[in-house]
Amino acid sequence: MSNQTVNIAEYLFTRLNQLGVKDLHGVPGDFNLVALDYVEPCGLNWVGNCNELNAGYAADAYGRLMGMGALVTTFGVGELSCLNAIAGSFAEFCPVVHIVGTPKRAAQKSGMLLHHTLGNGDFNVFADMSKPITIAQTNLMDPATAPAEIDRVLQACYVNSRPVYIQLPADMVTEEVDAKLLDTPIIIEPPQSDRETEKLAADLILRKLYAAKRPALLLDAGAQRHRVEALTEVFARKTGLPTFITPMGKGVANEESPLFAGIYIGKGSDDNVRAMIEESDLVITIGNVKSDVNSFGFSYRISRLSSVDLHFDHVVMDCAKFENVYMKWLLELLVKEVDPSKLQMDKVVMPIRKEHQLTNGEATTQDVTHDWLWPRISSWLRSGDVVITETGTSFVGIWETKFPAGVQAINQTLWSSIGYGLGAAQGAALAMKTSGGLRRTVCFEGDGSFQLTVQELSTIIRQDLDCTIFLIENDGYEIERWVHGMKAKYNDISKWRYSKIAEVFTPEDEASQHRVKTYRVSTRTQLEELLTDEEFSEGKGLHFVELHMPKYNAPQTLIDFAQSLSKKSE
Repeated sequence: MSNQTVNIAEYLFTRLNQLGVKDLHGVPGDFNLVALDYVEPCGLNWVGNCNELNAGYAADAYGRLMGMGALVTTFGVGELSCLNAIAGSFAEFCPVVHIVGTPKRAAQKSGMLLHHTLGNGDFNVFADMSKPITIAQTNLMDPATAPAEIDRVLQACYVNSRPVYIQLPADMVTEEVDAKLLDTPIIIEPPQSDRETEKLAADLILRKLYAAKRPALLLDAGAQRHRVEALTEVFARKTGLPTFITPMGKGVANEESPLFAGIYIGKGSDDNVRAMIEESDLVITIGNVKSDVNSFGFSYRISRLSSVDLHFDHVVMDCAKFENVYMKWLLELLVKEVDPSKLQMDKVVMPIRKEHQLTNGEATTQDVTHDWLWPRISSWLRSGDVVITETGTSFVGIWETKFPAGVQAINQTLWSSIGYGLGAAQGAALAMKTSGGLRRTVCFEGDGSFQLTVQELSTIIRQDLDCTIFLIENDGYEIERWVHGMKAKYNDISKWRYSKIAEVFTPEDEASQHRVKTYRVSTRTQLEELLTDEEFSEGKGLHFVELHMPKYNAPQTLIDFAQSLSKKSE
């Protein structure tokens, strides 16, 4: 650094820049305004979201693609508005830095009756709310310790791939610290495993693998969140293990690989996929999340005695837990030590992907149904696409879509907050723009979910992002109808003229500067024409498709899952 000192805001924003955060999401508020003056001088792009919840969703998706995301809110009213998004990032293992501008230190110490407080002099109450949904927290009250505290929480965020919380008092922003501290990089590798425990775990895993006749590999979201996809692919290639994914792990494995065996969803799986993995005598799972949706109502039938579960910082096998064994280092050791000549696997017959057969009625109709749509999307997607599916019919429907190699999926299978998709699309599209990639950002969003976070379409337009949005218009909360209340009034929503919304959000005096196109599609022929249109398929600018689907139509897997939930609640 050329200067001898920097202020706290400059230190924080420079550290974010060093860790790959080039864009800062958030909403201005009086307690963070001075800090925001230093965002762009530190080389960051200020996004400026329409609300804090959307900013949180955007930072989440951005972090999944860029290694870390960040947002700035103001004390109380601002930070509380995004806690839903932060909780989702915690549940889904996403690295997000939540920076909160707080009142001056003297005001806090004296318990002043300030706006944005509860009026009781308690300035810790909101920080306490964030503690259970962040992996690390700090309150920057002392210039002497602030740099170390910033480094500590940023390291925790990146390494653990979970959100952190930083309070920055308004009068701490311009406090000076030693700039030379920025010359020492933050260590972003996971801690080293306990060597003896790691060696024992590796030896036991290899012993099981060499003895197995029908071993299999099951990849889940943890493999992506903890950045070991490349290692898992090398391990799979070296061993020749048939590789399965879960719904939450969609996009983690190369679905065009000869080793790809299908998607395992418990009893919601294709019969041949289900049989192959449930009859396996060794299933090695990587980053597995056994949630209800991910496992089709906890319907996994994999014996604990025939499974090995690799998690971020521990391994579970033979009903024992091996602590302080980190996934990355263990995989590196397994890749190095495994001897393919010692494998005694039976000849593997890969499951044949079952093509969904349309009924006579569905085959002849012009309606765009889920059973027709999702297999059709397979051939439209391109290698490298980022595909966001909203909580609802689309994040289940996409299970029937075969991904080309290198497609990244973004969804909230565990947290399942409706409205996530549009904010995530903004964050993902911005990540693609910032990284200079040629990848398309494609979002499938339900009409009910869209109405929760519609404002972020404005940010996509204002930031001039490349994003293709398929707005599924089926007249309400379709996923909720299948869970309960098929014809209940509470699952209905107001009918908007969705194809007009992008025009409303485009500034009249700047319309020619933005690449915005909208479409209204209600038949298969119209959608086929759109999907084969070269300009549309390039995905440059905002392409907003109002896609009409029949009310009460849903993916069959979702219907089966919803009905199983209904039976359990009876």
